[in-house]
Amino acid sequence: MNLHQFRFVQEAVRRDLNLTETAKALFTSQPGISKAILELEEELGVDIFARHGKRLKRVTEPGQQVLKSVEIIMREVANLKRIGQEFSKQDTGTLRIATTHTQARYFLPEPVALLRRRYPKVQVVLHQGMPEQVARMLLDDVAEIGLATEALATHPELVTLPCHEWQHVMVVPAGHPLAAVERPTLEQLGAQPLVLYQPTMTGRTRIDLAFARAEIKPLVALEAIDSDVIKTYVRLGLGVGVVAELAMRGEPGDGDLVARPLGHLFGPNTTRVAFKRGAYLRQFVTAFAELLSPRLTAALVQRAMTGEAPSSDYEL
Repeated sequence: MNLHQFRFVQEAVRRDLNLTETAKALFTSQPGISKAILELEEELGVDIFARHGKRLKRVTEPGQQVLKSVEIIMREVANLKRIGQEFSKQDTGTLRIATTHTQARYFLPEPVALLRRRYPKVQVVLHQGMPEQVARMLLDDVAEIGLATEALATHPELVTLPCHEWQHVMVVPAGHPLAAVERPTLEQLGAQPLVLYQPTMTGRTRIDLAFARAEIKPLVALEAIDSDVIKTYVRLGLGVGVVAELAMRGEPGDGDLVARPLGHLFGPNTTRVAFKRGAYLRQFVTAFAELLSPRLTAALVQRAMTGEAPSSDYEL
């Protein structure tokens, strides 16, 4: 057996058992993948996949156990590569960050700039997506560190720690009637068309829950994943916007908009930083974590990665 076989099995599962897509992703041929998987099954003496003709239909029960071992092996291979990079080139490499638009646009610029000053030979790659996509990028080793408000803590394969706390704010044009209201109520918001984040984004769940508890059915005029998009449509008079407070912190060009805090209605939100459980973190990865929050020390991150400091031991 060899690493190529393990990689083929792992990628086939990621591609929903579609060998054509697996071959494209790995830049090889479909017959070559089929042959390699069959040879691995023959060597192990079990079927990893149940088949219908030549098509893979599902992962068998012994196949599930094989996949767990393959995951460990491939993770350790990746760790070996990182260890080699760490000790052969202490201050060079690529830091891949998976995050949402709001974090990338409003929270990460300063930490990224500080990291680049400290490690000028480190290239930073930002991968943006929905919270569940952020989690998947960590699990698939596309990124080494992830930031999001939703989804990350629900994956046991990830180690997550609180990073920073924030609240929603109401955003309206300066001439809007609600611009004069310091503490808007749910009833006032519910009487207006709203421009909100999509349901899985940026604390939207808290907003929906607050309205449901008050038995108010809000009129949602538009949903978006991007704070800048929400602000654009608010300016056009489409409705009252609700965005993360980060999106209104000293932004040039926002002088025509008025923001009012909504923490009293929707409560606080916590953005979490996440790493793949068992991964080896290079020096500049933990250094970047320290730049995200004064409480995220390298020692704490390493303890969390080894299970010595569960996330419940660390509060904002």
